[in-house]
Amino acid sequence: MTLTLVLACNRNQAPKILVLYYSQSGTTETVAQTLQTSLGADIEAIVPVEPYDGDFQATVERGRKELQEGALPELQPLKADIASYDIIFLGYPVWFGTYAQPIATVLATQHFAGKKVVPFCTFGSGGLDSSTRDIREKLPDAEVLPGYGVRAARIDAAPAEIDRFLKTGGFIAGQVEKLEAFPASQPVTEAESAIFDTAVGDYPMIHAKATEVASRTVPEGREYLFTARDLPRDGSETLGREMKVYVLAADGQAPVFTQVVR
Repeated sequence: MTLTLVLACNRNQAPKILVLYYSQSGTTETVAQTLQTSLGADIEAIVPVEPYDGDFQATVERGRKELQEGALPELQPLKADIASYDIIFLGYPVWFGTYAQPIATVLATQHFAGKKVVPFCTFGSGGLDSSTRDIREKLPDAEVLPGYGVRAARIDAAPAEIDRFLKTGGFIAGQVEKLEAFPASQPVTEAESAIFDTAVGDYPMIHAKATEVASRTVPEGREYLFTARDLPRDGSETLGREMKVYVLAADGQAPVFTQVVR
């Protein structure tokens, strides 16, 4: 998308933008506020009538139950009128591989037909791709654009990434260096395997072996796209399902993974 296409939402004036988000712990709110400041947009938080303010396990159990039953948590009424906006940045934490349940209520009760919707999310390991796909399925009459996601553990990196995301998407003016495409994947070397292991080693939910990799130069240093497979936890030698793991090796810093796509 280019800036021209975004501004074409309204030929007489700049598009009206709303940053609409749900945040449980404040991490997604941090991203929402950065977006609002960069865009000069309106902003509103989605507030459940019954807050998810229990401990971690209580939130997991409630969220899983609602997801399995298709239950929609009741929300406090929105002050913003969705119909009056051209572009809605829709934000949420990723729960169980998709958007948090309060977003399910918003998608079911608000009208997004004809709107441009830009997902943004925070997560432990990944979920941008899967949640964006789910939003597209729920909003067939809206234009759901590519979104932005960041690991909660990397929230300090969000401002610079958001600036690039908004400029690349044409939402704000400015030039950014175009990234080269990843080349074809090749079998991992011992050194590349070590980079992967370092990047995921302190994250207990990833227990995997890298099999292939592609890499490219980025402004921060080197970015890797690993193909990996789950390692068995029962001592057998059979590898499990495949995943894609993005790893950033910034100059002078230890490599970290930025997103997992399953």
